[in-house]
Amino acid sequence: MLNLEKYSASGNDFLITHTLPSSINLSELATKLCDRHNGIGADGLVILKPHQQYAYEWDFYNSDGSRAKMCGNASRCVGLYAFLHSLAPQKHQFLSGAGVIEVEITHPNFPYRVSSNLGTYKIFALNQDNGWNFFDTGVPHLVKFLEDEEEFENFCIHSMKDLRLQYDSNVNIVFPTPKGYKIKTYERGVEDITLACGTGMASVVASLYEKGEIKNNQVTLIPPSGEHLLFEIKNEQISFEGQVKKIAKCSVELKEI
Repeated sequence: MLNLEKYSASGNDFLITHTLPSSINLSELATKLCDRHNGIGADGLVILKPHQQYAYEWDFYNSDGSRAKMCGNASRCVGLYAFLHSLAPQKHQFLSGAGVIEVEITHPNFPYRVSSNLGTYKIFALNQDNGWNFFDTGVPHLVKFLEDEEEFENFCIHSMKDLRLQYDSNVNIVFPTPKGYKIKTYERGVEDITLACGTGMASVVASLYEKGEIKNNQVTLIPPSGEHLLFEIKNEQISFEGQVKKIAKCSVELKEI
């Protein structure tokens, strides 16, 4: 019997466990469990493992079974999961494939709020190929700012998929509004536009920072989930905070999946 819990951060949902037999094919398990028709349904599967130096380390699998080094919204979900299971204190560090991540449960009672420091970013390219920027914020992201709202709303998902395949990268389009920057992210490994992507939003922050367009080190981003997320950048370190929801507890018979 496998026990998991499902969490959601800004519309990104994940299955999380810290009790898993070592003999399981995790890629295959992620594909089956994350299937929204034949499984439980999620954007990814996260397994927490003990670590001598940090609170824990994670193995992260996308819904298609591929591994990912980092996921911003998942980092907030696992931070809350670890805290609620007494695996880690309210503020702690864990090891991801992209390095050490620090999370803090800023509101430890319902409704839960969690912040995550995503660390620094790498610049691959700025303003190339018709205005695309290319960053690594734990995983690679293409970013393009659009000036027309209709173009933003109707931007072809097939074009985003083509770019994702061409660059082996996540793809983000952005439109400025008076209340913040609206963003859509086509996520590698999910192979669709998701309700939110933490590292994608971080790549937008990096783009704005490099263009000198962030005031007081803070900027608000609005993913398709509609949540307004406040991002902060200091010394090229990007962090953000938002609500995290505990959705369900799940028990799965491994022999039946």
